[in-house]
Amino acid sequence: MTGEEWRFCKKCLVRDLDEGELVATIKDYVERLDESIKTPKEQYEERLKACVSCEKLLSGTCVVCGCYVEMRAAVRRNTCPAPKPKW
Repeated sequence: MTGEEWRFCKKCLVRDLDEGELVATIKDYVERLDESIKTPKEQYEERLKACVSCEKLLSGTCVVCGCYVEMRAAVRRNTCPAPKPKW
C-alpha cells in the first residue's frame, strides 16, 4: 500500500472519528455537563470551528495541552491554551 492509498486524518474532531468507547465517553461528558457551566451551543460550535482550523489539533486533541478539544470547548470558563488563543 502506497502513501497515496493510505491516509490518516490528523485534522479531525473526535466526534468525526469512528464510533467507539472514547467517542461515546466524550459525547456523554459534553451532553451531561450542567447547564450552568456549559458553553452555549453556538459558541461551542464556533470554538470547535477554530480548533479544526488550528495547526495544533491532532486527532481530536490539542497538542499544546493534551486535552480533547470537544471536552475543553464545552466548558464555558475554559479558554484555548495556545500561545495565541483562538477563543
